[in-house]
Amino acid sequence: MMHRRTLLGATALAAMSAPAWGQAWRPSRPVTIVVPFGAGSGTDAITRILATLLEPELGQPVLVDNRAGANGTLAASLVARSTPDGHTLMMTTNTPHAANPALMKRLDYDPVGDFTALGRAGNYTFWLVVGGSSPVRSLRELLDRAKARPGQVSYASGNSTGIVAGATIAQMGGVEMTHVPYRSTPPAMTDVIAGRVDCMVVDVSASLGHVREGRLRTLGVTSRERSALVPEVPTLHEGGLEGFDVVAWAGLVGPARLPPEVVAGINAAFRRVWDRPETVQRLAGIGFEAKTSTPEEFGAFIRDEIAKWARMARAAGIEPE
Repeated sequence: MMHRRTLLGATALAAMSAPAWGQAWRPSRPVTIVVPFGAGSGTDAITRILATLLEPELGQPVLVDNRAGANGTLAASLVARSTPDGHTLMMTTNTPHAANPALMKRLDYDPVGDFTALGRAGNYTFWLVVGGSSPVRSLRELLDRAKARPGQVSYASGNSTGIVAGATIAQMGGVEMTHVPYRSTPPAMTDVIAGRVDCMVVDVSASLGHVREGRLRTLGVTSRERSALVPEVPTLHEGGLEGFDVVAWAGLVGPARLPPEVVAGINAAFRRVWDRPETVQRLAGIGFEAKTSTPEEFGAFIRDEIAKWARMARAAGIEPE
């Protein structure tokens, strides 16, 4: 009799627990994804695609909140201080979550301790561009121009990839160029197109339309190998900067202390929509290589990238500001 009662009790407990374990977490109100750069940036573009795809999965509106400024720290600080309930997320990049510790003397957030990693989104393709009316048509011509006019050739940046890659080009090329920082990519591109700044390293996602229309001209991609997304464009390594390899990425994070069921629910919904062949193809069309992961894999990736970007910043001679 005792054994039978114990068995029945265990069965009843299992029956009560099954719905709780089997039912995925869903938000109770609209979800906001904070973007650390302005409208028109590559991160903004991929986040808006994600927001549209996630809405039917989560059963709630998914809003995009652009918080550009301070190299992504405004957005990161906002999300770090938000309530850990899954309703405020961030599409982060290597700028706020890997490069900033090496570029800034003081951060008011901890890129590891203040966040919960939710999943990697993939890699951006970056390239070096000049304005369509620029006389420069190759990396070699740009470096020769900079050697002939020390400090007079300028490069813009709208994120840490632009900062580190631009400084690395100057350092490896043995030239002095002037850095012109911007709050976000779109205004930086505007000034390169207008000829007010000579060049910039920019993501394909934000600049492909300008390249196709002839407003910008590409001089080389920043990855060590040619990109499968734009295979016709040579690398800066091929152009003479041997070993040049700067790759940028994006991923989804939330504030620290997100409950495990929330983390699992968001990661599952994210991967369901992001791994679809049609989504991968759509992202490739704007120069973004989709690549997802578990939360644990993305957390380890962020820690490795912080160390990697610190090494690149030191090699480029960048001092924290």
